[in-house]
Amino acid sequence: MFEDILPDFQGFLVSRGFADKKHAPFYARWVDNFIRFSNNSPCDDFHENRRLFLEQLSSSPGVENWQKNQAETALKLYFESFDKDAAKTIADTSLPDVNGRSGPALVMDAMSKAIRLRHYSYKTERTYINWAKSFYEYTTGVKKKDIAGTGLSSEDVRDYLSYLAIKKKVSSSSQNQAFNALLFLFRDVLMIGLDNITGSVRAKRGPKLPVVLTENEVREVFNCVEGRDKLMLQLLYGTGMRISELTSLRVKDIDINSGIIFIRSGKGDKDRSTVLPQSLKSRLMAHIKEVKKLHEKDLSAGYGEAELPGALARKYPKAVKEFGWQFAFPSAKLSPGRLDGKVRRYFMSPKTIQDAMAEAVKKAGITKHATVHTLRHSFATHLLLDGVNIREVQQLLGHEHVETTMIYTHVIRDMSNAPKSPLDKLYSYTLGTRAEIQQTTS
Repeated sequence: MFEDILPDFQGFLVSRGFADKKHAPFYARWVDNFIRFSNNSPCDDFHENRRLFLEQLSSSPGVENWQKNQAETALKLYFESFDKDAAKTIADTSLPDVNGRSGPALVMDAMSKAIRLRHYSYKTERTYINWAKSFYEYTTGVKKKDIAGTGLSSEDVRDYLSYLAIKKKVSSSSQNQAFNALLFLFRDVLMIGLDNITGSVRAKRGPKLPVVLTENEVREVFNCVEGRDKLMLQLLYGTGMRISELTSLRVKDIDINSGIIFIRSGKGDKDRSTVLPQSLKSRLMAHIKEVKKLHEKDLSAGYGEAELPGALARKYPKAVKEFGWQFAFPSAKLSPGRLDGKVRRYFMSPKTIQDAMAEAVKKAGITKHATVHTLRHSFATHLLLDGVNIREVQQLLGHEHVETTMIYTHVIRDMSNAPKSPLDKLYSYTLGTRAEIQQTTS
C-alpha cells in the first residue's frame, strides 16, 4: 500500500517499537502528506505549516480524531526523533521561481532536495534526476514546447512514455522506472496532478529466463582473474549478493568466525544474512588486514571518517572513525561527500567489478551474455540443483516472494531434465544398425 513511502522512517518506527510493520506505512504517509503540504504552502515557517496542516485535517470531514492524532504523532516522531534537520530542509525544497518561470536546472535542484528529504538512496536520486532530464529534453527538443510559457501537463507524460516504447524501444521495467520518476516530479516537486495517462503505449516484456553459468564455466571465469578482483567475484558467487550489497559492505558485517555475512539495508531497505564460503575465509582475513592498514594511514593523514547511514553520525560521533564502519572494499582514493563536502574514503565503484567480470568472461571464451549479476543467478541455480530448499534460497537472496525465486526452477528443468532430441535417437539407431551389419558381414 504505502510501503515504498519513506522506507527508512518506517524501519525506524518498527525497530524502536513506535509502530508495528502493519501501521508504520500510515505514519510515513502522514509525514509525506505534510511535506507536500509545506512545499505547496506560501508560508516558510515550519511550525506554522505544521499547525495549518493539522488544522486542515481537523476540518476535513473524512478524517477521524484518531487519524489526526496519528498524524500529529507521526510528525513529532519524524522531525523530533528520526531527522531533526528535516524541518530546516523543507523550506528549501519549494520550487524556485525566476520571473514567473521555473527552469529545468532549478527543478532538478528542488527534486534532489525533495528526494533527500524522503531519505531515498543516492542511486534512486540519480536515476530519477536522469529520467527528469530526459523528459525535459524530450518536451523541448522533440515536442518543441516552451515549458516556461505553456507549462507541463499529463499529456506530456503520456506522450513521453509512448515515445520511450515506440522510438527508444525501452524495456517495460525502464518505462515503469521513468513513470515513477515523473510521478515524483509532478506530484512532489511541480505539484501537478497526473491524469489521463492511461492512453500511453506500454512497453511489453514476455517471460525471460536468467542467464546462468555452469559450474565449469564459473570455474573458468575465476581462473581468468586474480587478486582482489577474484576475491570479489568469488564472494558474489559464493554468497549470492548483489553488486551494490558487496560494495556497501562494512567490515563489522563480516563475521568470519561464524561464517556469516550480514547485508544491511539491501533492496527494499531490508537486512538479511548469507553464507560466507569457508574457502574464502583466509583470503578475506588477509584482505581486511590490508584495509585496516589503509584506514590507519588515512587516520594519520587527518582523515579516516566513514559516512554512516541515517542519523548515526550525530548519535554516535566517535563511530565515524571506527574501523568496523569502514567499507570492506574501499575506493583507491579519497573524495569529497556529495552533501557535506567532507573528504572520506568511500566504497569501490561497481564499474571496477563489472569491468573485471567482463574481461574474465572474454578471456574464458564464454559467449553467454554473462555479467556480475549472472553470478547471483548461478548461485541460486546451483544451490537448487544441490537440493537446497527453495525457501532457504529465497532467504539467502532476500526475495520478498518465493515466486521470484521460482524462476530458477525453470532454469533447472532446462538444464537437468531436458527431453532427448529425436535427432539423437535417430542417430544412435543408425549407428547401431551399421554396427550390426558390419558384424554380420565379417
